[in-house]
Amino acid sequence: MAEGISSRQYQILDLLLKIKAGLCIDEIAEKLEISRNAVQQHIDKLERDGYVKMGMLNKTAGRPVRVFVLTEAGINSFPKQYAWFSELILSKLRQEMGPEALQRYLRDLADSLSQGLAPQFAGKQNKDRLAELIRIMNELGFQARLNEADGGQPSIEAFNCIYHDLAQKFEEVCEFDRTLIKALLNRDIDHMECMAKGGGVCKFRLKP
Repeated sequence: MAEGISSRQYQILDLLLKIKAGLCIDEIAEKLEISRNAVQQHIDKLERDGYVKMGMLNKTAGRPVRVFVLTEAGINSFPKQYAWFSELILSKLRQEMGPEALQRYLRDLADSLSQGLAPQFAGKQNKDRLAELIRIMNELGFQARLNEADGGQPSIEAFNCIYHDLAQKFEEVCEFDRTLIKALLNRDIDHMECMAKGGGVCKFRLKP
């Protein structure tokens, strides 16, 4: 269940997931056996948070009735199995390519991504590059920060790994991070600590 959605609101989302044409307030109230006012309050919250929106107007006995449908955010609030699917793909690639080729593939993938992000780093010096990288990492889901006095050189510390389970099973995944960080900073780095290998953080220290 997505963060901030109550069990009753999840029931409403579940109804709308199954009835794509949408439901009006009275229909939701009847199906959940709760008051119309309670449904309205839940719908107001879900609409404000971007999980539902007003759909097509249905006419009942000539009177238009508002119905509500799920938004993309509403659909995405339901559980996903991205980690399972990613593991399946990586397992097949490693089997067919071998570990070294898989590592090269992930390095090439990171290089391609860095080219798309390069305009955001154009004209920036070292300190601004680091700040931009931290911002991007945090947008991707990392809880990252800059340690400016780590052994005389700045380092990037991530307190979580957004693909921790995958990295534990496929150490080649870490090459993606290393390559992307080096490319965006235009600096060599040392991978000092890795959570997938038991470290407290994932730490990347810039080389002098």
